[in-house]
Amino acid sequence: MIQESTLPGGIAVLALDRQKALNALSFEQLRNLDLAVERVSASAARGLVITGAGSKAFCAGADIPELVGRTLRDEHEGARLGQEVFQRISQLRIPSVAVIHGYAFGGGLELALACTFRVATPAARMGLPEVKLGLIPGYGGTQRLPRLVGEGRALELILSGRTVKADEAERIGLVNQIAEEGEPAAIGAAYLAPMLQHGLHALDFARQAVQRGMQTSLELGLRIERDLSTLAYRSADAAEGMQAFLEKRPPCFKDA
Repeated sequence: MIQESTLPGGIAVLALDRQKALNALSFEQLRNLDLAVERVSASAARGLVITGAGSKAFCAGADIPELVGRTLRDEHEGARLGQEVFQRISQLRIPSVAVIHGYAFGGGLELALACTFRVATPAARMGLPEVKLGLIPGYGGTQRLPRLVGEGRALELILSGRTVKADEAERIGLVNQIAEEGEPAAIGAAYLAPMLQHGLHALDFARQAVQRGMQTSLELGLRIERDLSTLAYRSADAAEGMQAFLEKRPPCFKDA
């Protein structure tokens, strides 16, 4: 089950809700998450908070009993499903933040990695422990983690399978911020609030420039930035922003 709600300011909230299983990601839950993300994408939401229901876990990972005794095709299709759902989150036009409280292991951490940002509470614990089962991360962890913390740190975390506490996660760049304990949706909304004062076109173009540029050479990255910068100039929000600056007043962005 996925709890869906909306906070003031157009912030959508999705909460994984399988508390008896520490919000583990069954294949049914992945499909439910995919449908919920599609609804957010089609809505007027300006930001997205992803969290887990209850106080014990953000998401403890995959539903291990489901992984036993599958065919080769089932195993491949399972990885494809998880990757596609998380890629959909990664490519949302709006900024997203995972609020990690309690456990975020395996697929749970991979879900958080797919978000634009990650905020952890002091009690958060996270890691990619798949090697302890003779497996490797299959929902994007081997690709997103090194892009975030660097190849050396990523390899150490993946090959050891060890658990990372919140303070270390912040130090190595795995999470953007440690927040005080509190209601996860409110924590996420507070984190996104300063960004959502700006127009969505500029936020989207800036995110694309960074993320697409990271996957190519500096030369091609500069070309991507040049093209997206030009597109930003053509938006109504850009005209409003520059006019407001000249008139010494706050801009009134309309995501247009």
